[in-house]
Amino acid sequence: MSQISERLAFYFHEKTLWFATPPAVLVQPVGGWVQPSAGAGHADSPEPKRRLKGLIDASGLSEALDVLSTPPLETKDLLRIHPQSYLDAFKTMSDAGGGALHPTAPFLGGSYEIACQSAGLVKQAVMDVATGLRRRSYAVSRPSGHHCLPDTPMGFCLFANVAIAVRAAQEAGRKRIAVLDWDVHHGNGTQSCFYDDPDVLTISIHQESCFPPEGDNSGVTATGAGAGEGANLNVPLWPGCGHDAYVAAFDHIIAPAIRDFAPEMIVVVNGLDANGVDPLARMLAHSGTFRHLTRGTMALADALCDGRLSVIQEGGYAESYVPFCALAVVEDLAGARSGVEDPFLDLMIAQQPSQEAIAAQLAALAKHPNCRA
Repeated sequence: MSQISERLAFYFHEKTLWFATPPAVLVQPVGGWVQPSAGAGHADSPEPKRRLKGLIDASGLSEALDVLSTPPLETKDLLRIHPQSYLDAFKTMSDAGGGALHPTAPFLGGSYEIACQSAGLVKQAVMDVATGLRRRSYAVSRPSGHHCLPDTPMGFCLFANVAIAVRAAQEAGRKRIAVLDWDVHHGNGTQSCFYDDPDVLTISIHQESCFPPEGDNSGVTATGAGAGEGANLNVPLWPGCGHDAYVAAFDHIIAPAIRDFAPEMIVVVNGLDANGVDPLARMLAHSGTFRHLTRGTMALADALCDGRLSVIQEGGYAESYVPFCALAVVEDLAGARSGVEDPFLDLMIAQQPSQEAIAAQLAALAKHPNCRA
């Protein structure tokens, strides 16, 4: 039996940064009263992830990683989640120059192949851990996946990347898997894919009523269905709640749920759009917040499943700050420091909410049905 590598596998492919959308401003298409942008245009710019890779390379952290790539996902893998009818519709529109199968997920020509590449990185990162090749892995994916339903793209997500990978891991023998999604938006797609599966614990901690606007599906009462009842957990947070709320939610709600579930591996959807300056959310998390979440999840993985942990970077749209938040996660996973100091951290800490606001949010969290004091 080969020995498990303790070096962090870091999956990245330049082509995923070439994914593009039609001209837009933030998330609105150009036209009518929406003037063309002088800057990057659509919120889903490649720059946050490009700048992360540049920061990793320039700082020398890449020397502590195994930087890898992998071929695009094949149709047989996509069919684990998506029906052939969806794949055909997406491929036909992509080949014709692009369009939108859902208004929140526009794309240009060639996007089908790029989405296959993104999903391939995610699957391989998860499978490295599931099959015992690696203790931990990290993948930079674009386009993202956690909003994508089996037959409908949504919120910049065109394939259900993590859901596909989790199904592959289950087929490889890791039947019981916890998926923790700390993207600032509700992980509705992943939730939908596993809502009746008792062997996949799906957890989403997100800004309340941010995206998608789906009512109770993102609230505390959405706990799974049928055999999967109790295997879905939502932790909605108030806008602007800040670092302390994330710490409390993780320590008193999320960690106990994962311990009770006792998974064979953990997969994290590392959305970084809860950062304090993201254009698509109103939270005040910072690099220290993501360090706390990462260290807590690593400790759970070490205690419960021999350290098996795969982290997938998805959302995060502030090109100025996402690289520093992502770097904090990668450093802790790799057990190495780059020497880079977060130049925005003092500002983010100074902008945290008042003690009164923090106390009110913590009191609300204490009423969560899964809270453990």
